[in-house]
Amino acid sequence: MTTLKLSGWVEVDGQRLSLQDIETIVKDCPDEILKFGGEFFLAGYGCRARDHFGIIPGNCPKGTLICDGVVRGEINPQVPDLALEEAIVTAVQLRSDEGVTALSGGVDSTLVACLAGRECVAVGLEGSHDLRQARHAADVLGLSLTTVTITPKEIESALPAVIGAIPVTDPVNTSIALTQYFVARFAGEHGYRRILTGQGADELFAGYSRYLETPTLEDDLERDFLGLGQQADRDQAVAALHGTCLSMPYMDVRVVRAARAIPAAEKVQGGRRKVPLRKVAERHIPAEFAWYEKKAMQYGSGVWKVLQKLARKKGYKTSIQDYIDYSSGKEHGH
Repeated sequence: MTTLKLSGWVEVDGQRLSLQDIETIVKDCPDEILKFGGEFFLAGYGCRARDHFGIIPGNCPKGTLICDGVVRGEINPQVPDLALEEAIVTAVQLRSDEGVTALSGGVDSTLVACLAGRECVAVGLEGSHDLRQARHAADVLGLSLTTVTITPKEIESALPAVIGAIPVTDPVNTSIALTQYFVARFAGEHGYRRILTGQGADELFAGYSRYLETPTLEDDLERDFLGLGQQADRDQAVAALHGTCLSMPYMDVRVVRAARAIPAAEKVQGGRRKVPLRKVAERHIPAEFAWYEKKAMQYGSGVWKVLQKLARKKGYKTSIQDYIDYSSGKEHGH
């Protein structure tokens, strides 16, 4: 009977470790944990540790090993410098032994879905952009896809639970978390513990439209990269409501290293965003998906418009934030 608790998975030098392997290391030579890659939180034998970027939640600072109450060091997996394509392929392969892929038909998720070859799920309102685009991508690539059509009523019902779970409840975070809520609900109901996503690609490869105009692209990318931890906290909090967690191939140490070695000016070229990622993608998926300019999740799914309508219906004509605050108060009896 193991006394080690593990959320997520662990690898060393590109090899996945079994629970027994991990337990032996934690028990006999805990300093080896400092070399662990993967997405994990583990606790046992007086030690606690969490992966380098803190993808998996746990009561331990990200990238830290604590044994008997003392910080033993920083978790920093020793991975080779890989070209971006090899880094992404490796990252997806390590994660694709289980789970479902969240597919929206943009380059980030379509590349992951193609490389993973797993069942996919797309979420959106009837007739929404993301449902159409995900169906098209799945048809062309021969992927198995379940589309989950959500309703305004379901969104309204889910809102208090989402607000209660996420750390920051502004309109953007709330609308993204609402979309993730329904992906996680599907995963949980169908017995999936892992959801493969394209999170992190926009910040690493300059995917937001505001990057096209900024004179300080390098600084903006650095700031947004540092904000990815807060995004992970948001998404994992929502996934946990359904007993699942998100897995993020683009946040693999290998991919992050390869992406951050590419000059910012190469990421936005000629009015195109995420150029290095798209060049890799078109070697694996058709160019129509590799170079497709997709709307952000909260818009593509239709959730943002529903939030606006719900706010207006409750008398908050100009402020989604006021409606979110109202919903939060209603949930907590204020």
